[in-house]
Amino acid sequence: MTTIDRPTVPASATEHTWRRTVAAYVVLTKPRIIELLLVTTVPVMFLAQRGLPSLWLVLATLVGGSLSAGAANTFNMVYDRDIDAKMHRTENRPLVTGEISPRAATTFGLVLTAVSTVWLWLLVNPLSALLSLGAILLYAVGYTMILKRRTAQNIVWGGIAGCMPTLIGWSAVRNEVGWPAVILFLVIFFWTPPHYWPLSMRFTEDYARAGVPMAPVVQEQTTVAKQIVAYSWVMVATSLVLVPVAGMGWIYLVAALASGALFLAEAHRLMGAAKAGAAQSVLKPMRLFHFSITYVSLLFLGVAIDPLLHLPLPGLS
Repeated sequence: MTTIDRPTVPASATEHTWRRTVAAYVVLTKPRIIELLLVTTVPVMFLAQRGLPSLWLVLATLVGGSLSAGAANTFNMVYDRDIDAKMHRTENRPLVTGEISPRAATTFGLVLTAVSTVWLWLLVNPLSALLSLGAILLYAVGYTMILKRRTAQNIVWGGIAGCMPTLIGWSAVRNEVGWPAVILFLVIFFWTPPHYWPLSMRFTEDYARAGVPMAPVVQEQTTVAKQIVAYSWVMVATSLVLVPVAGMGWIYLVAALASGALFLAEAHRLMGAAKAGAAQSVLKPMRLFHFSITYVSLLFLGVAIDPLLHLPLPGLS
């Protein structure tokens, strides 16, 4: 009896395939968005503790929060795979290229949801677990399935999911939701439109091709720019409310005023360019998009440092 020699797959090729698969699943979770969410979680824990919280509690909250955000982002990619294929910015995502099947991605998202909820429930507290689960539902169902394809206000109300880490960070330490956490929740709520709409302005053609009614697709650039300025002013004003509510000191106040002033200047620059009918090369909406990330980082750095090196303001010590 003759035998047929089967070609063997080199170990290096198998390892390469395994790494590509792992990398594809990591892409499903949108790691860069997770990083931004964690930036708003840890500083709130410092504020809630009024000092250094337990390192174990911080790690447990970060791991649970990362798994939770990864689940929400995975469900988003599963549902949006049809429009992702029509947009240059997202056409290389794993579900578009076929590296991962919708069924496998859905299973992955469900596993992340279950693990993150149980993790936070057992290692942090039930309230944080429920807030985390709520954030998944708000993003995967509220924003992705209901709002995104139906209204230009999608990112406004859908952005609530991205505000939840402030509540989760506070509840992880205090096992309740306090007013300082609510104020920071509102800061992120008002920050989301001036953060995301500049990105939408840059990729207006992509969203139009996919049939997604982002504000810059269905409204004039000037109208969107005016709304960006309005939200920016409310955002900065709300950030200052934290001073009397949480008894913040000079460190936070300076961080909020300095970063807020720069944000407002950039928002007004964008509005001025839009009113002048500037081309994309002059409008440069991505300048505000990138600075908005810097703004959140600086503001929440102030939230974290202020309780550690508290320099009280007169009458608020």
